[in-house]
Amino acid sequence: MDCYTANWNPLGEDTFYRKFELYTMGWNLKEELRDCMVAAAPYGGPIALLKNHTRREKSPGARPLLEIYSASGLLLASIPWKSGQLVQLGWTAGEDLLCIQEDGTVLIYNLFCEFKRHFSMGNEVLQNHVLEAKVFHSEFGTGVAILTGSHRFSLATNIEDLKLRRMPEVPGASPRCSPAPAQPGGRGADAAARRSAAAAVLLGCAVPGQGRHRAAGGGTGPLPPGQHLLLHGDPPWDEPLGWCLPADGRVLQPPVPGALHRHRLHLDGAGVTQGEALRVPLQHPLAPQADGLVHAAPEPAARGGGGLGAAAAGGGELQRVHPLRFVLDEDSHLVPELDGVRLLSRSSHEFLQEIPEASQEIFRIASMAPGALLLEAQKEYEKESQKADEYLREIKDQKLLPEAVSQCIEAAGHEHEPDTQKALLRAASFGKCFLDKFPPESFVRMCQDLRVLNAIRDYQIGIPLTFTQYKRLTIEVLLDRLVLRRLYPLAIRMCEYLRLSEIQGVSRILAHWACYKVQQKDKSDEEVAQAINHKLGDTPGISYSEIAARAYDCGRTELAIKLLEYEPRSGEQVPLLLKMKRSKLALSKAIESGDTDLVYTVVLHLKNELNRGTFFMTLQNQPVALSLYRQFCKHQERATLKDLYNQDDSHQELGSFHVHASYSEKRIEGRVGALQNALDEFYKAKNEFAAKATEEQVKLLRLQRHLQEDLDRPYLDLSLHDTVSNLILDGHHKRAEQLYREFKIPDKRYWWLKISALANRGDWEEMERFSKSKKSPIGYLPFVEIAVKHHNRYEAKKYAPRVPPEQRVRAFVLVGDLDQAADAAIEHKNEAEMSFVLSKCSASTDAAVAEKLNRARAQLLKK
Repeated sequence: MDCYTANWNPLGEDTFYRKFELYTMGWNLKEELRDCMVAAAPYGGPIALLKNHTRREKSPGARPLLEIYSASGLLLASIPWKSGQLVQLGWTAGEDLLCIQEDGTVLIYNLFCEFKRHFSMGNEVLQNHVLEAKVFHSEFGTGVAILTGSHRFSLATNIEDLKLRRMPEVPGASPRCSPAPAQPGGRGADAAARRSAAAAVLLGCAVPGQGRHRAAGGGTGPLPPGQHLLLHGDPPWDEPLGWCLPADGRVLQPPVPGALHRHRLHLDGAGVTQGEALRVPLQHPLAPQADGLVHAAPEPAARGGGGLGAAAAGGGELQRVHPLRFVLDEDSHLVPELDGVRLLSRSSHEFLQEIPEASQEIFRIASMAPGALLLEAQKEYEKESQKADEYLREIKDQKLLPEAVSQCIEAAGHEHEPDTQKALLRAASFGKCFLDKFPPESFVRMCQDLRVLNAIRDYQIGIPLTFTQYKRLTIEVLLDRLVLRRLYPLAIRMCEYLRLSEIQGVSRILAHWACYKVQQKDKSDEEVAQAINHKLGDTPGISYSEIAARAYDCGRTELAIKLLEYEPRSGEQVPLLLKMKRSKLALSKAIESGDTDLVYTVVLHLKNELNRGTFFMTLQNQPVALSLYRQFCKHQERATLKDLYNQDDSHQELGSFHVHASYSEKRIEGRVGALQNALDEFYKAKNEFAAKATEEQVKLLRLQRHLQEDLDRPYLDLSLHDTVSNLILDGHHKRAEQLYREFKIPDKRYWWLKISALANRGDWEEMERFSKSKKSPIGYLPFVEIAVKHHNRYEAKKYAPRVPPEQRVRAFVLVGDLDQAADAAIEHKNEAEMSFVLSKCSASTDAAVAEKLNRARAQLLKK
């Protein structure tokens, strides 16, 4: 703390930069960085090295070696490079490594050098090869830009949704133009084209709202989203592309506002050779030239120890830059970050950043800022000095104590050393004690954030995020990156510490762990399944089916089946079992679930997968599935239903099938034939009732056909009841009698049928004759009721006296003869009948009848 500002470097009057060490690199490189192809992911991401990539020997020992390290230099994975000649390495936003080959093929590896997939940049790139390639990030995703041997650009803005497009030609890079003079140690036209390629890539991903730029083919256009670049004439370029700090006037603006929002660095994944000075530019206004481009400052940078004589755009106006020098002891690779630059060398990993405003206010020499006074007050308090009270009074008199606490909290977040963080947080806590209503959330949240940051900055983890980067990245993305590195315990402890919901935190991480666990081939399927279930249990948000799907993708089918046993949802089990071609097991699971839709899904899948005989035999062992399939066939596939019954020798069902099929026949011969088949099946099934009914239906159909032919009336498809009724309605009483005898219609049913038909026809004389033909099996009350129903009380009265005594009261009431109804009730001495007649009497017209009934009831009650 005493020498806190020793590494501060002033730039102008109110800005300071500092460069401090993140890690002492543990990779023990034997090669110089200039001899390796290097790519470092942003946000403290991993570092990819390709060694021996410039060698042309064919011996196995000279193969290029691809290695991936953490930011602290710990080896994560390495593989010998056996594919084509590499041109460029780069990282996606999801920390996948892109390896761009000379033929335009892009290979994608994960953090552990495990191949994922590949894609091609098109035939034109394949034919002309790649001169230079760039990987860039924009709001659309991770993109790749290619400069081909024909000096044409191909661009893919999102590798996840690959759409290739050719860019316009760049002036001065076309083969139709005269090549630029070769510079000492340079590469002429190719070098110029490659510099233009870098420019085109960065122009293709510029920050929105940063003004307009001169397009490659002349004219102006809006800057696309991403980064901002200004380009001027081509100075010498001696080092291999991507490994020098170019002095060509290119200025790269960080993709979002950050600590370098006023000062631009010449950074393009570049490096600096030993003894060179890395310079940070200070800006002064500079007018653009007539050609619309910005040219170098009057003092150009020298190659050996020069600075960056270039121009930068800031705040809408063009600026002239002056440098701040940082002399590097080793060859270094520069990695642009949101709020600074990481410097990689063989021995160290450093970070260059502008001092945050809060830290400047507190730690600047002789600072009287509220935060600085509060920090001093806390130190004096620990010494038990009265100066603590003096500092506090000075802050409180100015009413700046809340601001002082906030400054200390903010500054703590930007500090890398835990001791400095603790000192600032102690000062903030000390100041909070003298405030009544200071909200504690910011202090608590900062303590949590710093604990997370210190954990991931550990040498063994190697993710040197700053507070600004952490907030931009979000905790969810950080957890994803820990999962990608297979640091599951740390990720889980973070979730528990930050009290994230299980579904967003622990459950998701455990699911990733389980998916990684199934890829381990050194343990048996049983052991892996038990270990996963023991760890996961019934944790909410965990889908065993997804883990089983990963196991199946890894070729471990038996393990996938064992894992599915722990999946409680049958709807998740069955589709995967079908995918694994375990259809019979899927059918059993579907039946156990009780979900008929799921059973139908499996049955129809089996139907398409198996031959007909095997399919039917499979269903025989599953009665529930067989029953459901029969229901399906009844509505959708009648022919298949017949085959099912034939295979089972189910004669009863076959008979019913033929009966049902007979009704779809349009010709009477076909219908009779189908019924005859049904009759045979019913006899085989020994169902005498069904056989007799079918036989009578055949006989009825034949009679109906003759009746229809003889009488020219529609009788087909009528029931026996309707046939007899229609014959009576048409006056064919003898034919109706014939059907009555032939089909042995019961007497009661026939009498009811006939009197109803005669009443409908209005043939009352025939009804009277029929009533006198013989004793009615249904009595004579139905005659009364039907006549009354047809509003013919005159005819009804003829049958009322013939009604049996127990029904006579009702008959007389129906015909409206209440006097006789009363006499009948009194004669029977039935109080219920008397009450029934009384309820029908009217006081004005039936007073005598009512009086008679009342006297009879009184006498009956006396007894």
